[in-house]
Amino acid sequence: MTCFTREPDRGNRGTVSTAETLYSADDRPRSARLPRLARRTQLLGAAQEVFVAQGYHAAAMDDIADRAGVSKPVLYQHFPGKLELYLALLDQHCETLVEAVRSALESTSDNKQRVAATMNAYFRFVEHESGAFRLVFESDLVNEQAVRERVNKAELDCAHLISAVIAEDTGLGQDEAMVLAVGLTGISQVTARYWLSAGMPIPRDTAAQLISQLAWRGIAGFPHL
Repeated sequence: MTCFTREPDRGNRGTVSTAETLYSADDRPRSARLPRLARRTQLLGAAQEVFVAQGYHAAAMDDIADRAGVSKPVLYQHFPGKLELYLALLDQHCETLVEAVRSALESTSDNKQRVAATMNAYFRFVEHESGAFRLVFESDLVNEQAVRERVNKAELDCAHLISAVIAEDTGLGQDEAMVLAVGLTGISQVTARYWLSAGMPIPRDTAAQLISQLAWRGIAGFPHL
């Protein structure tokens, strides 16, 4: 597993000491003092903007501190390094995706509508203006074990939720249902990402409906559905 440590300053390539921070002629605007939880939320928001725009490897702690309007020591008080910041964001957005799929499946007892709702959940996740889906589906840090484990877990959690419905309503075994569920999640996220990268050439609801119809025609052929 790759080990990431505190990132040095770009100028002198050394770590910033408290004394250097106190006595440097840094006139950048700084944020007002915030409660710890509020500051953490602010720092995560700034980090997300930087990671989405630049990717993990090109982003620097300096960039994140500047975006948040804080000094690097303040940033390090909350997160010991860049990797920890990234993982905190990844945990947050993986949970958002899983909960979106769970909500879609629980939104109706009609299986055809469940498929449509699940597809829509992926399209909405990808379409969100924050661009956070890139941290989950298009990370440039996928070779980092901690990142890979989180992404894999989120994808499998979504598939397990879907497979439980498939197994219950078709009578298929868990292994068979899981294969179908993984296929559905793959179709959902790949199609949604293509739609976004193509410039959203058709409305989101139309795109999601098209792919849900495709998926439904396949899965509806199984017993009971």
